[in-house]
Amino acid sequence: MKGNKVSLQKKWFTLLPILLAIFMTGCDKMAVLDPVGPVGESQKNLILYAVIFMLGIIVVVYTIFAIVVFKYRANNPNRKPEDYKPEQHGNTKIEIVWFTIPVLIVIALSIPTVNTLFDLEKPPESSQEKEPLVVYATAADWKWIFTYPEQDIETVNYLHIPTDRAIEFRLSSADSMAAFWVPRLGGQKYNMAGMENTLYLQADEEGVYKGRNANFTGEGFTGQTFNVTAQPENEFNDWAASVSEEAPELTQDKYDEILAPGLLDGTMSFSSTHLEWVDHGSNEGRDYSVERHGNKYEENLHLENKPGWAPDEIQQ
Repeated sequence: MKGNKVSLQKKWFTLLPILLAIFMTGCDKMAVLDPVGPVGESQKNLILYAVIFMLGIIVVVYTIFAIVVFKYRANNPNRKPEDYKPEQHGNTKIEIVWFTIPVLIVIALSIPTVNTLFDLEKPPESSQEKEPLVVYATAADWKWIFTYPEQDIETVNYLHIPTDRAIEFRLSSADSMAAFWVPRLGGQKYNMAGMENTLYLQADEEGVYKGRNANFTGEGFTGQTFNVTAQPENEFNDWAASVSEEAPELTQDKYDEILAPGLLDGTMSFSSTHLEWVDHGSNEGRDYSVERHGNKYEENLHLENKPGWAPDEIQQ
């Protein structure tokens, strides 16, 4: 019975790589490995470097393991008594080797990681001749508010950016701690109330890309998504001008209504910004939403998905 159990386990371990390969063939290309800008490209290269490096370690370790198991197996007719010394204690050379190798591995992974992290704290070099476009990205349960101070406009749950120009996102939150993430443009950073993080991203290709909150924030988390439209700078300027001319002004009462916890049906545009009366990234603005809507968190909102609702798909 025991022999049959071991045999069954061996079969499953043999089938596991095949099943994994079949599963992976059904997956679309991962967004983080298909970047459309320099920030995402740098992070993709770092991910691939780390994965290949660690796969190399796995190959070496399992090769040595197989050699040792084969050479020193109990039924090896060529094994000599002196080949195996179970009572041996201490081997300075071996101890130096197995201490040094992990240190070298950590160094080899740390240097490119630290260099990349510091590089990403600055605007991409490919667009240094242009000033970054400043956009305030404010998270609120469960929507995204984008403020363009230079254009004096504001959008909710959608974002337009010019291509080939760095975007300086200033991240904060009106309530829960969220994480701003556009996978095809670059990695995430946290949005927190009462403080401001800066994230530089850039799109080199025109298109519509999906963004989302990457930090679980409760009932409406899955619906806290937005579209990012990357377009040539002249088209972006035309869009900004049309919003400024055609959209209504944002009043404080309307803004307070938007901040109430819940999902919005569609997107919004305004020809003025909430920065006129509150900055959620400042210490003074950290409690603005809680003071107005704190009581709404005491009961479940019973949010329901509509038929055909797909928050991870780009909505036209």
